[in-house]
Amino acid sequence: MLSQKFIELWPHSMQPSAHHFTVDQAISILEADLPTLFERDLYYDLYATDIVFQDPINTFRGKVSYRLIFWALRFHSRLFFRTLQFDVHGVNPVESQSIRADWTVRGTLRLPWQPQLDFGGYSLYRFNHQGQIDYHRDVWERSPKEIFQQFWRRGQANKNPQP
Repeated sequence: MLSQKFIELWPHSMQPSAHHFTVDQAISILEADLPTLFERDLYYDLYATDIVFQDPINTFRGKVSYRLIFWALRFHSRLFFRTLQFDVHGVNPVESQSIRADWTVRGTLRLPWQPQLDFGGYSLYRFNHQGQIDYHRDVWERSPKEIFQQFWRRGQANKNPQP
């Protein structure tokens, strides 16, 4: 059991939340949060303290790790990309306690040859009995190797240089 003093010192979004979200409420929150995930923080009350995140490269457990993943995405997007967008194509219920969000990531790297990053995928979110997301899995349409190979290709803007 966490001591009351520790809970008071713990950042608000890391504290166990008393919120219970419906699937429709979660869809609304995800529709608002996802398009700006490279720009601002998510609404972390939606997520359980023991959330599991999984993508083709990583698996993390816990809300602290989950927050760090999205902080790192924002930090690296600003550092390495001229532009970076997360386009959401739909956020829909798949089962009574699951949501699927279809998306595309597009951007231009800060390299002299301006390589373009472009790949799609989807996120699956599962709810626990407390009405919070306790599992988030990203599925990419291509392998990580294929995605990272885009970093070495010349961007559209430089394919036909002017004489």
